[in-house]
Amino acid sequence: MKKVVCFGEVLWDVLPDGKKPGGAPMNVAYHLNKLGIDSSMVSRVGNDEAGKELTEFLTKMGLSIDYVQVDARYHTSEVIATMGDNHEMRYDILKPVAWDFITYTAPLEKLVTAADVMVFGSLVARNQETRDTLYRLLDHARFRLFDVNFRAPHYQRETVEYLLHKADAVKLNEHELLIITDWMNARAKDEHTAVSTLQEQYGLSEVIVTKGAGGASYYTLESRHDYRAYPVTVKDTIGSGDSFLAAFLAKKLFGKSIDDMLDYAAALGAYVTAQSGANPDYRTTDLQRFMWEKQLERVKWK
Repeated sequence: MKKVVCFGEVLWDVLPDGKKPGGAPMNVAYHLNKLGIDSSMVSRVGNDEAGKELTEFLTKMGLSIDYVQVDARYHTSEVIATMGDNHEMRYDILKPVAWDFITYTAPLEKLVTAADVMVFGSLVARNQETRDTLYRLLDHARFRLFDVNFRAPHYQRETVEYLLHKADAVKLNEHELLIITDWMNARAKDEHTAVSTLQEQYGLSEVIVTKGAGGASYYTLESRHDYRAYPVTVKDTIGSGDSFLAAFLAKKLFGKSIDDMLDYAAALGAYVTAQSGANPDYRTTDLQRFMWEKQLERVKWK
């Protein structure tokens, strides 16, 4: 079985209708596990009730908590999430919290060395102790997938550029692509040129650009593939990009075609957007039914 390590934040998203488990790398691990990939979560929670509830959730969902450290000093992370215009989410991310202090250990090194892919983001690198741990583990990873996740003011250009240089593949949205190309003084006239510049600058073999209702594009060194979004009534957009990435990666690890990877990713991203929170409970049959119904709608309106 293919193995993926997801490194980063686990937290509670505090929404108007209550709190739900979240954190981009945890969302990816959750969905990978749902889709049949052996995924491990590396993070840190506080020695508090919120941390206990998070680890209980992970266990219930079939994810190992062997690499979720417990911090005696810092609390489990909570993020206040509010919805703005066009269903865009705003986040108040408190600091410091337990996942700012993930400690390097020999078992973590062994875990990463044995995995097929290591998934990581930019938010978790905001504090030096966790950042140092991430940097050391990246040296042992076979394939490094960087999920850019800009949450101002919790990222620094120097850190992001280092992670881009270490990455083999990157997933980012249109806004994040624009910020990075501005850093390079290379704002391009179109997305394709911007991505090509990014690939050349950082040696990236693969780039995924997500565009919300505008779909997504996948770039290799030789080709570009565009895929439109599945239309849904949006409940919230929390975790939609994470679920997209998980579905894409799962199909890639199963050796499926690029069209299959993008179709499944677009479908799961849309399915999650139509639910509340990043990690709704579902079975793969639910997703397949959703895809079938949406495909029927497309035929009907042609």
